[in-house]
Amino acid sequence: MEMSIALIIFVLAYIGIITEKINRALVACGGGLLMLLAGISTADEAFVKHIDWNTIALLFSMMVLVSITSQNGIFEYIAIQMAQKVKGHPLPLLAAVGCLTAVGSALLDNVTTVLLLVPIILTLTRILKVASMPFLITVILSSNIGGTATLIGDPPNIMIGQAVKHLDFNDFLFNLAPIVGVIYAVIITGLLLFYKKSLVVDDAHRETLMKMNAEDYLKKGPLLFKSCIVLIMTIIGFLLHPLLHTDITNIAMAGAVLLLLITQHEHKVEEVFSSIEWVTLFFFIGLFILIGGLEEVGIIDEIARAILLYTEGDMPKTSIIILWGSGILSAFLDNIPFVAAMIPVITEFSGYGMTNLDPLWWSLALGSCLGGNGTLIGASANVVVAGLAMKENHEIRFIHFLLIGLPVVIISLLISTIYIYFRYLLPFY
Repeated sequence: MEMSIALIIFVLAYIGIITEKINRALVACGGGLLMLLAGISTADEAFVKHIDWNTIALLFSMMVLVSITSQNGIFEYIAIQMAQKVKGHPLPLLAAVGCLTAVGSALLDNVTTVLLLVPIILTLTRILKVASMPFLITVILSSNIGGTATLIGDPPNIMIGQAVKHLDFNDFLFNLAPIVGVIYAVIITGLLLFYKKSLVVDDAHRETLMKMNAEDYLKKGPLLFKSCIVLIMTIIGFLLHPLLHTDITNIAMAGAVLLLLITQHEHKVEEVFSSIEWVTLFFFIGLFILIGGLEEVGIIDEIARAILLYTEGDMPKTSIIILWGSGILSAFLDNIPFVAAMIPVITEFSGYGMTNLDPLWWSLALGSCLGGNGTLIGASANVVVAGLAMKENHEIRFIHFLLIGLPVVIISLLISTIYIYFRYLLPFY
């Protein structure tokens, strides 16, 4: 009976998250609360065992760092400089926007990156009198691809990194960045060819852009120096954290607290906290409680047994199924709840004689992150970009994005399959 109740609560919450008729954080927290009220989990189990506070703390710390850093206009300065470097020509600008988004998503996180870049990109397209849709779609695709490269780039990777203690920031960089680079090069080339004829800019509009002074947006002063130095130090800390013998969350928290301390005269702590994406954080909290309920009643164990029964414990078969299964499902379902459900499933495999689970973790990371490009609801960054665009009367239609996003996912998964096979699965044959 408990299993049926837990499954009904989870399915209803999932439908609510997908349809977005109600705020998804409210749906996730409401579903988590129902798990507690139904006696599926206790409050102690939920807050001590199921909620991954490391993930919450890491996301919160990165939000603090970026919130303060963005106040000095550095991101606007970089975007305008970038547009002027390519002299306002649309195709090179499209490639530059994609590259900046991908790199930003890898070093910060893709949701934060698109929040910073989309308003700037809409401003640039208004000045150039060029269609914004190719740029917005490129931002979405690049953010999900670039975010796949590092532990902090995409929420699914953050969740995997926190759940699998032996995988650190450099492991993600070493194992995922090479194939991400290849996939990004293929996809951005395809986008440039696809939009080649439709992106044309009048010379007069390019001149308007070239006359803009990027430094007008840059707020020079102590805040600029402090925030950039601390952000760079934090990223270096991520790279060196195995040598520092401390968790990546501790480094992010140290960077956030340090920046809050040294900038308290320029920005009150209350002001910084008011800019935090609390909806995202509470969405994660509710989600962890929901998944915890499935664990408590044994549904996660049953899913693990079903996959193992089908694959007969064969690592290559299991890995490819997880890659394509997570890729296709993440295209139509939000990849965050999907990964939250899959992490305990893969962890459970160790109890059935599968010792080296790393190929499965890399398959899940690639499938869930890259699969998010399939539809407008496939990843958090997609929803954020669509919302920002809608506010400026630039609607991204679901079907229009699907016709571009789904082929991108298929191509990405095909390339990932070849990579996973030759790098990780050959020894199993």
